[in-house]
Amino acid sequence: MRPAIAVLALQGAFIEHEQRLQALGCDTVELRQAADLSHPFDGVVLPGGESTVQAKLLRDLGMFEPMRQRIAEGLPVLGTCAGLILLADHFRTLPVTVHRNAYGRQLGSFHAEGRWEGTGEAAETCRTADASGTPGTTRAGDDSGISPSAPLESVPLTFIRAPRIEAVGPSITPLVTLNGTPVAVRHRNQIAAAFHPELDSDNRLYETFLALTAAPG
Repeated sequence: MRPAIAVLALQGAFIEHEQRLQALGCDTVELRQAADLSHPFDGVVLPGGESTVQAKLLRDLGMFEPMRQRIAEGLPVLGTCAGLILLADHFRTLPVTVHRNAYGRQLGSFHAEGRWEGTGEAAETCRTADASGTPGTTRAGDDSGISPSAPLESVPLTFIRAPRIEAVGPSITPLVTLNGTPVAVRHRNQIAAAFHPELDSDNRLYETFLALTAAPG
């Protein structure tokens, strides 16, 4: 059966995510109003855009708390750029500290090559776990949380007004790093990236996310 992935479609770069997911064999469901949450889906993508606008629209439409609750209860989620900020600062289900626009404003957008840190362990899920986070953080530039056996493989990264992950909780697993600093992380059922994977050809972040949706709940 093809996985069904919901994509928050209130604002931002949601169409590009839908196209990538469909190319990977997924059916997609657009979330535009509270009634859309009644459709069955296996995971959700929170796209880039304006996190403050997205959070306000979610509240105005009565979608904020139902989505936050489902993510906290273990629904697999992929948040990119603004989606990372939604998870960390608005839903507060992701135990990281982020600095908005830290990689530059719109005119300062850039492309870079990062390092893939993900391993087979990244495909494991904990959908029933409490995603409220664990007290205590580690500075994001500290490589002590990165497995020394992680493959040294490059990842194309596109940053557009991107937030920077400045500190991470002890339950965070880095998936992609740039100069030793995590730019994509996993916390149980949540994957979040400061960059825009939908704008490059590398599928590993999507595949890691889809592995969570395929794992038994």
